[in-house]
Amino acid sequence: MSGVAGLLLRRLGAGLLTVVTVATLCFTLLHALPGDPCDFDLGETATAAERAQCRRDRHLDDPLPAQYGHFLRDLALHGGGRSSVHRDRTALQEIAEVWPDTAALAGSATLVAWLVALPLALLAATRPGTRTDAAVGVLSLLGMALPSLWIGPLLIALFCVVIPVLPFPGPDASGAASLVLPSITLGSGLAGILTRMARASLREVLREPYIAAARARGLSEFAVVVKHGLRSALVPLLTVGGAQLSALLGGAVITEKIFDRRGLGSLLLESIQRRDTPVAIACVIVVAATVVLIQLAVDLAYAAVDPRIRME
Repeated sequence: MSGVAGLLLRRLGAGLLTVVTVATLCFTLLHALPGDPCDFDLGETATAAERAQCRRDRHLDDPLPAQYGHFLRDLALHGGGRSSVHRDRTALQEIAEVWPDTAALAGSATLVAWLVALPLALLAATRPGTRTDAAVGVLSLLGMALPSLWIGPLLIALFCVVIPVLPFPGPDASGAASLVLPSITLGSGLAGILTRMARASLREVLREPYIAAARARGLSEFAVVVKHGLRSALVPLLTVGGAQLSALLGGAVITEKIFDRRGLGSLLLESIQRRDTPVAIACVIVVAATVVLIQLAVDLAYAAVDPRIRME
């Protein structure tokens, strides 16, 4: 238990350092952008006195290190500071409003990818050199090659216009049915990557001596492939799947725009455009913290899948 606790503490410490570094870089880059944030906050009709007061309130006339100190204080005491657009709300309150939508989209896209990838990989790995193997290879390449900017509108045209079985995308769309097309759009690339990785990993595992020994003991082919082969093949898949799940949070920006969904990616893009620095930095911090937690979960999943890793 102490070894596991030590591992968790080390990973959490490294993750905290990563989040602080990312937040610092984001703070520096956002302040290097041209333009005055008060112009976006007050509009063109503001007087010089109002602009000066806005700059004092937001500490924009202070040196950059002092502004960074104010940023850290607001982050610790006020949840990232007040939004420049909705002054009565903190940045984290704005994120909390849209985070469930992004989490639902990323989670459902990941589920779609795994549900597609594992059966296809099993079919291809157990039938090497056949037409089934070739077809799975083509499908995985298509999933990786076709951009979401093409897949999304095509799915909308097919299943919302030609065959209207799913709700048309928009801000008013809700329910599980509204997640189907965005999840397929976002998860298709991950499905292609996982299929190719799982197929290659399974082929290698099924050539191992212990697989031949399992067959010699009279185990069914299903038990040999799924219980023994797939479990060993999951270790490299967890690495790829964890990294790609983190990437899905970034890819959600395009998918949210295509399907006119609110979410963390759209909020980050809008906050950068209007120079709403507290919200933009808080969005980046939330994404960075999510990536750290995902990688920690992947590390723990290694030990559950492969006992040899747990022993090490």
